[in-house]
Amino acid sequence: MFEGENENPASEQTSPSTEEYRYEGGFEKESIYADAHYTPAGEGPVPPRYYTPPEPKKAAAPRKKGKGGQIVGLICLCLVCALLGGLLGAGLTGRSLDARIDALEQARAEAVASSITKAAESPVVAAPAAVKSETGAMSAAALYDQACTQVVGVTTEVTYTNYFGMNSSSAVSGTGFIISDDGYILTNFHVIELAAQSGKEVNVILHDGTRYTAAIIGYEKYNDIAVLKIDAENLNPVQLGNSDDIAVGDLVYAVGNPLGELDFSMSTGHVSALDRLITSDESGIAINMFQIDAAVNSGNSGGPVYNAAGEVIGIVTAKYSSTGVEGLGFAIPINDAKGIASDLITKGYVTGKAYMGVSIDQRYNSLYSSYYGMPLGAYVYSVETGSCAARAGIQAKDIITALGDTPITGYTDLTSALHSFSAGDTAQVQIYRAGEELTLSITFDEAKS
Repeated sequence: MFEGENENPASEQTSPSTEEYRYEGGFEKESIYADAHYTPAGEGPVPPRYYTPPEPKKAAAPRKKGKGGQIVGLICLCLVCALLGGLLGAGLTGRSLDARIDALEQARAEAVASSITKAAESPVVAAPAAVKSETGAMSAAALYDQACTQVVGVTTEVTYTNYFGMNSSSAVSGTGFIISDDGYILTNFHVIELAAQSGKEVNVILHDGTRYTAAIIGYEKYNDIAVLKIDAENLNPVQLGNSDDIAVGDLVYAVGNPLGELDFSMSTGHVSALDRLITSDESGIAINMFQIDAAVNSGNSGGPVYNAAGEVIGIVTAKYSSTGVEGLGFAIPINDAKGIASDLITKGYVTGKAYMGVSIDQRYNSLYSSYYGMPLGAYVYSVETGSCAARAGIQAKDIITALGDTPITGYTDLTSALHSFSAGDTAQVQIYRAGEELTLSITFDEAKS
């Protein structure tokens, strides 16, 4: 974009921030009845039929007139016969009931044994666990199980000079997610920024605790995207969704490592707003993001935002970290990130980015403008030989005051305006040179880094 930024005399080193948002601040079987005494109609054995002849009715004894002793004798005889008949009948009836009960118990036992044998011989096939409903939505538990095979922790150990001029070390923790089965991982640039600048090691940790040393394949700092690679195979990559289909109110899940300690945490929320221009680093470049109210914290950066179908639709990037403010998280739409990732993997840089070939002196501000009586703008420190800026006639010490329709008051404005163009686009650039205002035409080159 702007060559020679590292040579800028106004560049200052800053110690790493622990803030995230400065970021503003990183699973039909046959019925078996448990109650053996219950057998549904039609399933039990036919009980045996028993015939018990009816007892004959006894004719009433005729009343006789005669001697009292004969009557009494007859009565006693009848009583004795009745008693003997009752005892005999009771014995016969008892034996009959016992026989019936024994037969019924035997039949019941045979029916139960038959039912158990039949069930044991019939294979019981468990129904497959429902992963997605008819609408394509996953259960939260199933989504989390899936995410644990796709999300990774990203850690780096960096050293820097602290406020007292002493060398200090700091562990930087973030999140990433697997985008290919052979080990490519997508995360935020700011998660690995210090390691990239200092050549320090980047570690990737899977859910099972396996740790890998990752290579930094490439990054695009102005869109806060970085790609890592680990030496692994047969991984479970995420399925990328279509972030253009996002709507306010959609259910979303964020999975990551908040605070760098609560690894593999999942939070749930909704899309709160679309097309938020969020500045997430010192460059001041605004990035298009969507807003979510799922809880995200330091350490979630670079982690995935899933939709209800288990597809990744965004990358958690920033959290508004003001006291008393909750539920304000931001994510880069995955459609914006996947093209960048593809370019970084296949070419090592992002194709199509506009490039001017100028270096801007960031010391020039409103104080210098007032003192020297010159307009605010981006003060050109140097121009790359053969660049599109040189071909357009831009010179060192020029002050760029507008690019296209965008007024320019400094380096940040110019960088943001340049991101609205692509390589090969032509725009008008207004400059101030030695008391004179000029309008030049510039056709942008392609940035190679």
